[in-house]
Amino acid sequence: MPEAGAPGPVVAHRLLIVGRVQGVGYRASAATEALRLGLAGWVRNRFDSSVEALVAGPQATVEQFITWARRGPRAARVDHVEISAAEAPADDTFRVLPSA
Repeated sequence: MPEAGAPGPVVAHRLLIVGRVQGVGYRASAATEALRLGLAGWVRNRFDSSVEALVAGPQATVEQFITWARRGPRAARVDHVEISAAEAPADDTFRVLPSA
């Protein structure tokens, strides 16, 4: 999990990204963006053609990721992002997980 000394309160959110988000580099781009922002969590494809992500870090930084997630990489077409509160991951890494 991000360091307690990081600016702002630490929050975690689960995102469900719906649209044309598989086969367009969404997961790899999301991981790159999360690492650039210093966030913890994961991203994976879902069998229903959506992408799911868990992101944790300072609130302002998580909000930056959510803004990015609403547009995604150039080839993606994001129709909708569902956001819900989540429990932060146990470590401070960000990974691309297998589909679920």
